[in-house]
Amino acid sequence: MNEISSAAKALVAGKLVAFPTETVYGLGANAESESAVARVYKTKGRPADHPLIVHIASQDQMTNWASTVPEYAIALAEAYWPGPMTLILERSKLANDFVTGNQNSVGLRVPNHPVALELLKAFTELGGKGIAAPSANRFGKVSPTTAKAVSDELGEFMEPGDMILDGGFSEVGIESTIIDCRGDAPKILRPGSITIEMIEKATNLSLDETESTLRVSGALDNHYSPKAQVLLDQPPLIGDGFIAMANVETPEGAIRLASPQTLDEFARVLYQSLRDADSQLLTRVVVWQPIGNGLAIAIRDRLRRASNKG
Repeated sequence: MNEISSAAKALVAGKLVAFPTETVYGLGANAESESAVARVYKTKGRPADHPLIVHIASQDQMTNWASTVPEYAIALAEAYWPGPMTLILERSKLANDFVTGNQNSVGLRVPNHPVALELLKAFTELGGKGIAAPSANRFGKVSPTTAKAVSDELGEFMEPGDMILDGGFSEVGIESTIIDCRGDAPKILRPGSITIEMIEKATNLSLDETESTLRVSGALDNHYSPKAQVLLDQPPLIGDGFIAMANVETPEGAIRLASPQTLDEFARVLYQSLRDADSQLLTRVVVWQPIGNGLAIAIRDRLRRASNKG
């Protein structure tokens, strides 16, 4: 694990490290370093008021970053960490404005990927308390699920000493569920593979469904967008890319980009399929959205934003 040791030391030195998680690849910096975090924003082209998620090595580190942790947030962490879930909590003094986007809250996550966990462990052993990491792509574009996708998109913006760790293909394929845990009940701010039913089961609480004005990652109307135009639930034209469940036949003249058998597979291959459309210089991609609840809600959320060309 020499590469992981080198990456942990690079983070301590203020460098950037792109690393795999089970959701997508993240672009990481020492969450305590204002200059390193500023480079994340610059490298991504990300607005400075858009908060970052702090990745921590274990549930025990929550109280470093959060001033208040309600019992239901602890229940969620015990049920689904390590995993594709981000908890929004009232921030501690350690969580500075340059990480939180000048908000009084902080997002925390323990990722479920062996490389990410080894990196966080090594970083903690060097005195680090958390890695601030959004997805490792240019702001608003398609999130990367492979190290190659990171290199293709961010390679020209990275500096000597920065690193990209290769951990294979991201297993989940779409970003974490973001849950606001600052009120009396949990509130979903971004859907993901930790579903409504899973949250209510772990907490024995009904979700708070009131509107939120909190800024969180990946919640803009136009996000996750390839260069190609994404169109939803309509017949493709000749030469259009086409993504649909495997039981849907490819219309004549369309270019099949993915034929997932399950919702899990749909989520896993979605972003790479959109990237494939760009690599084939397609101008349009038609996606027939999966129906139903659970993970289908998160997939439709990403597709709605991807199709919203601003």
